[in-house]
Amino acid sequence: MAYVPGVALLVALVAGCSAGSDADDPAADSKPGSPTVSAAPPGKYRTLPESCRTVPRSTLKDLLPGVAELPEKQREKVYEGTALNTFDTDRKVGCRWSANAPDASRNVSIDLERVVSYDPSVSDDDRADEVYTKKEDAAGLAPGANGATPSSTVAGSPAPKPGGTSSGSPDAPATGSPSAAPSADTAEDLRPRLLEGLGDAAFLDDELARAGSAAQHRTVSVVFRTSNVIVTVRYTEQPARITEVPDSQELQEKAQALARKLAETLSE
Repeated sequence: MAYVPGVALLVALVAGCSAGSDADDPAADSKPGSPTVSAAPPGKYRTLPESCRTVPRSTLKDLLPGVAELPEKQREKVYEGTALNTFDTDRKVGCRWSANAPDASRNVSIDLERVVSYDPSVSDDDRADEVYTKKEDAAGLAPGANGATPSSTVAGSPAPKPGGTSSGSPDAPATGSPSAAPSADTAEDLRPRLLEGLGDAAFLDDELARAGSAAQHRTVSVVFRTSNVIVTVRYTEQPARITEVPDSQELQEKAQALARKLAETLSE
């Protein structure tokens, strides 16, 4: 009977140690069934280039013909461009170049937006894809494979825009003689469409419009996403003569060439 209290004390100590080991186990603190959340990977790009220096002067000479004939000070001012006003150059930058020539006025603009997801479960790339998709939808492109066009597209011509006309409509006089008008197959290739081989996703929009009594002006936009950066290129031309229509094929080719140069710059 003298040893009973000692046995009782030993049992109590063993029970206490067992309880303490459960408290120190991290698994004991986690609630049953609680998910483990891992942060989504960040985007490839953490900064943006200086926008007004991303376009080579040789490219600007091609996009803005006539600038080379200006006095040196005016020429240099055009080539310098005008930077987009922004409060955070790590998130959004842009630049615009404008020039007037005897035959037409032209301007080029680029915008670069670095998308950041503040949701740890959504990656920067996925968030950028959401932003890009909204731009694609706003352009009226039907979802699907490459070559998708707006449902309002007139066969054989870029789609007409609100307040404007398409290059194939009766109200839009063709440049030169009627025989010089593009064939149906060629015009079909110039419609707003998805593009391949440019970034992770890309599309082209083509808008022809008239402002009041001024000549018709055409704006070609190329938008593409590469990782978490979305780039928008706009190239606009307004002829000096009210009877002329800007050439869709030429503007599209030059806008796409500039977009591809920017994509190469970003990948370096």
